[in-house]
Amino acid sequence: MRDVEFGPETSKEKGNWIRIVPGKGWFPIFRFYSPTEAYFDKSWKLEEIKAVKQQAGFRREIAIRTQVTPQFTVTYLRFPASTAHHSPSTLVPSTLMNGRTSMAITKRDFTKGLVVTAGLAGLSPLKVRAADVVEDEARVIAKEAYIYGFPMVDNYRIQHAYFVDTANPEYKGPWNQLVNIPRVYTPADTAVQTPNSDTPYSMLGLDLRAEPMVLTVPPIEKDRYFSIQLIDAYTFNFDYIGSRATGNDGGSFLIAGPNWKGETPMGITKVMRSETELALAAYRTQLFNLDDLDNVKKIQAGFKAEPLSKFLGQPAPEGAPVIDFIKPLTPAEQKTSPEFFNILNFILQFCPTDPSETELMQRFATIGIGAGKTFDATLSPTTETAVEQGMADAWADLEALRKRVDAGDVTSGDMFGTRAYLKNNYLYRMAAAVLGIYGNSNEEAMYPVYALDSEGKKLDGAAKYTVHFAPDKLPPVNAFWSLTMYELPQSLLVANPIDRYLLNSPMLPQFVKDADGGLTFYIQNESPGKDKEPNWLPAPKGPFFIAMRLYWPKPEALDGTWKQPPMTKAG
Repeated sequence: MRDVEFGPETSKEKGNWIRIVPGKGWFPIFRFYSPTEAYFDKSWKLEEIKAVKQQAGFRREIAIRTQVTPQFTVTYLRFPASTAHHSPSTLVPSTLMNGRTSMAITKRDFTKGLVVTAGLAGLSPLKVRAADVVEDEARVIAKEAYIYGFPMVDNYRIQHAYFVDTANPEYKGPWNQLVNIPRVYTPADTAVQTPNSDTPYSMLGLDLRAEPMVLTVPPIEKDRYFSIQLIDAYTFNFDYIGSRATGNDGGSFLIAGPNWKGETPMGITKVMRSETELALAAYRTQLFNLDDLDNVKKIQAGFKAEPLSKFLGQPAPEGAPVIDFIKPLTPAEQKTSPEFFNILNFILQFCPTDPSETELMQRFATIGIGAGKTFDATLSPTTETAVEQGMADAWADLEALRKRVDAGDVTSGDMFGTRAYLKNNYLYRMAAAVLGIYGNSNEEAMYPVYALDSEGKKLDGAAKYTVHFAPDKLPPVNAFWSLTMYELPQSLLVANPIDRYLLNSPMLPQFVKDADGGLTFYIQNESPGKDKEPNWLPAPKGPFFIAMRLYWPKPEALDGTWKQPPMTKAG
């Protein structure tokens, strides 16, 4: 428990005191950063923030139960008490920040934010101009908005290359036109981090503003895995079509945007709704071996995507306005350029605010972040510096989380999924985008990562490693599994003399088994010798990591009964 005192003078240490002007109307705003599960599981209640004492001289004390959050700020806003309608320009903020006073709490693990306005003196919350926000506050908000927006901005970069920029070598086709890619990804594919090289993709950029799209799937043989991952502009996986989710019998699935109000039409197997007007459908079709490619092409040719009006044989509705897409930032620019926030503002136009984020958007608006707004890139030098520092703070938080991911404390299963599953954990969502954007939800695919060896050291091609699977201890899946090599820091596939980017379960007949019936894989830059080459996964000369993929994992994988074997340094 900590007490924050508001008054013209303090009876306690000044570190816990915010000075107010006697006779003026006022109210405090409490902002909690990285609230703990006590907030989300409802064991903490808003009523626990109470005015516990009022004394002569217009002093109030607010008790804050800090087990709810490792980091908080209290901002006091004053304005003339006689003014009926208060102009934002009259607001004068004074902020007590945990890192700048004797209330310092040094833990930095921002994942979520909670804004609470205490309605003291019977007042309502007011909007604050960006110019009125002190530099410390701007830095905190910029960090929060950057973590929130990074997946959306990076998603925009990729989809601009895929569906907008016809001159881009990664261009697939226009929006609402399904494009099949009858091959697996190679090191030449560089738009998306950590691409899989197991399954040929089909890609469909969805513009759902005018009307829904209908995705029709042909019947597919029972032993062949396929999935259609539906991803909104927030990068939430909002639904699935495929072997696990809907079966291999085929069907027609209606994908609706946030504003569609229609009833389920005849002939539609299921209606699936996107929170955002722009979305992505990522198709994966299992390839058993290179000789199987023609079969995959036939399946891909049977996939169909069309507007609902065409599916029903009806006249098309009035088209949506043409979008004047703005130029995306490069991956390097996204890390430091304040223009990042103008890209985010552009994207937010296609993302109706979720009720859970109304207060968050109001907070972002104080520095010019919001749908259709213009973020002022010519801020005062001090505020511009604060924004840039906030962006750097976000990367520092991500690096701290990355260490937990490398250690296995946080897994891919924690970072990919629906909004409801992630509970608005924005740092996890950012980490998912950085480490492997468009990753599957846990029930569709698991991604155990090898980033460290058995001694806790980072993997590097200067060393040699082995991974041993004991008999009957291969990854438990309903579909298939793989081990894929990625070079760091790019997180892209690795070119090598034998053009092998992964080892997977369809290759089991060619692997050389150990004497005990198990399997040992050799992870190194140079060949381990002809007798071991069938089990060799080529590594780059420098740092790398390996992603294991378990498609349609079995319960023993999901509940943690099965454990991935360690990566052991040879010699």
